[in-house]
Amino acid sequence: MAKDQLNAQKNYLNEQKGIKSWLFTLDHKRIGIMYLFAIMFFFFIGGVMALFIRLELIRPEEIVVGADTYNQLFTLHGAIMIFLFIVPGIPAIMGNFFLPLMIGAKDVAFPRLNLASWYVYILGSVFAIYSIMNGSVDTGWTFYTPYSSDTGGAVISMTLGIFILGFSSIFTGINFIVTIHKLRAPGMTWFKLPLFAWGTYATAIIQVLATPVLGITLLLLIFERVMGIGIFDPAMGGDPVLYQHFFWFYSHPAVYIMILPAMGIISEVISVFSNKKIFGYKPIAFSSLGIALVSFLVWGHHMFTSGQSELAAMIFSFLTFLVGIPSGIKMFNWMATIYKGSVSFDTPMLYALSFLFLFGIGGFTGIMLGALSVDVHLHDTYFVVAHFHYVMMGGTVMGFLAGLHYWWPKMWGRMYSEYWAKLTVAVIFIGFNMTFFTQFIMGTKGMPRRYHSYVDQFQPLHAFSSVGSFIIGMGFFIMAAYLLHAMFRGKPVGKNPWGALTLEWITSSPPHHHNFERTPLVTDGPYDYDRIMVENDKWIYKDQPVEKPDESQEKVEH
Repeated sequence: MAKDQLNAQKNYLNEQKGIKSWLFTLDHKRIGIMYLFAIMFFFFIGGVMALFIRLELIRPEEIVVGADTYNQLFTLHGAIMIFLFIVPGIPAIMGNFFLPLMIGAKDVAFPRLNLASWYVYILGSVFAIYSIMNGSVDTGWTFYTPYSSDTGGAVISMTLGIFILGFSSIFTGINFIVTIHKLRAPGMTWFKLPLFAWGTYATAIIQVLATPVLGITLLLLIFERVMGIGIFDPAMGGDPVLYQHFFWFYSHPAVYIMILPAMGIISEVISVFSNKKIFGYKPIAFSSLGIALVSFLVWGHHMFTSGQSELAAMIFSFLTFLVGIPSGIKMFNWMATIYKGSVSFDTPMLYALSFLFLFGIGGFTGIMLGALSVDVHLHDTYFVVAHFHYVMMGGTVMGFLAGLHYWWPKMWGRMYSEYWAKLTVAVIFIGFNMTFFTQFIMGTKGMPRRYHSYVDQFQPLHAFSSVGSFIIGMGFFIMAAYLLHAMFRGKPVGKNPWGALTLEWITSSPPHHHNFERTPLVTDGPYDYDRIMVENDKWIYKDQPVEKPDESQEKVEH
């Protein structure tokens, strides 16, 4: 009976039917779902490539692919995971779906621009698929010159695809900035915004300001290859280090495009499952903006061995240490929120705790690499590979999985199996540490990254790391199975299965086509709402008609 009621309930999934209603939808929730399936497809492709890489590295000699194919695999794995999964992942999926709900809006500010961003993403991904099928690319995901200037393969189509994908990020960023500024519910001041909205806002600023730099850089690279103009290729009078400056001026802020939304999710999840108000709301909010600001100033720490001046290297080293401060503020406040809380160890919280442990290791090793004397020895070794994955997968992906499990019942109105979900957390956590902590050891012993073959002394460590990668893959296959099962046959849930206090949980599960039946008025803190609704110009509080509050009363926090 409950399932029949769920199917009969009008919501964004069944308000309109047919493929055309999806392809031309302006509903931010449907656009978020379309992003979900498109981005997960590329996550699968990138993950399979990673498994082939680790399979090849089990033994020093060739097993499944030759050196050229290996170069193509790690290039495509990096490019797909960065530009088609991690950068757009949380903003495009969860930002699109939940940001308007969390601030009490009926949609984003520019619904048509939002739909256009999805089509632009698909167009850019088509160029990426073409590049995979037509000669591939073997330059590394950074497309460093002069490799990308004079090698064969589909470098032009791949970089053009990433150039197009940049427009999708910019469209999304503009939409979120305007939405947060202009469409907040009555009474929702800046310091009543959920912290996920703060993280998304800081991310949007970076997307709008930094992405054009990458676009121009890749366009210059295409011009150099097509027209023979000497920009980056020293053989034509260009400067390859200039490319590194341009690329990392975007790509280090891009690290925070990836991690800031995940930090916003962690703030939501830890507060809900600790059954406490977040500790230090304002420091966490301002630290998101602080990270966004400092992220534009630290790109040179990727270039300590490129021949830059000693003074520049010292300045970038100092700024690298500085960027750790706002991240440390967040870590302290999250742990303070958990302290003496009534902690519920549901699946989202387990992913959040995994985030704290893994991102802590990633951040600490990043500070180590910011020290000049250490970086010179560890540069381009597996230590850097491990650090990067502890930040990106241990941080961003764990945050993404926490948010996916936290909001999955709201998205589909059905609950997944907690047993299988908790088992999967353990499988992924164990597999991840087997894979990448081992690489810290290899890096300190001098194992260079991106090598197809290696000396025998590294074989046991490589084999152990590869076994861990297949354990991770098994975990993700289990996850796909129980989440897809939950979509169609999961137990129906009510509005608020977690007992959360942000606005998305006061609407139905799945949400109404227009998000809210009444416009919410926020009269209390960011995580302690009294809710007054406006319906047909009448003010209603707890389903009872009331007189309209004075304007001064709307701004009072009780």
